[in-house]
Amino acid sequence: MDQLELSDFDIDQQLLQLAGTSLVIFTGAGCASCRFARQQLPRLDLPVQRLCWVDAEENGGAVERYEVFHLPALFIVRDGRFFGGLRAPLKDSDIRDALTLGLTREPDELP
Repeated sequence: MDQLELSDFDIDQQLLQLAGTSLVIFTGAGCASCRFARQQLPRLDLPVQRLCWVDAEENGGAVERYEVFHLPALFIVRDGRFFGGLRAPLKDSDIRDALTLGLTREPDELP
């Protein structure tokens, strides 16, 4: 699974151009759950083409647009379309179920 580091400068451009499903994860250096997510998510067999990491402390514009209120914050983007937030424990089966459910929602434009 590919991994990208996105910032305020390229998040929209990248997500609009990427084919397939991306899991966008906002994290922070001082967040223990974020460190856990960084370690565990790449190891899971998730039905996504890539993980897109965004440092919430360095990218306030993206944090505001995506309305991030807690960390880690996960969002689903497929083929440039926004499927909203993903709320699930950081476990393989829970994330898989949440992705499946999330992709049934009506997509929207990127924030």
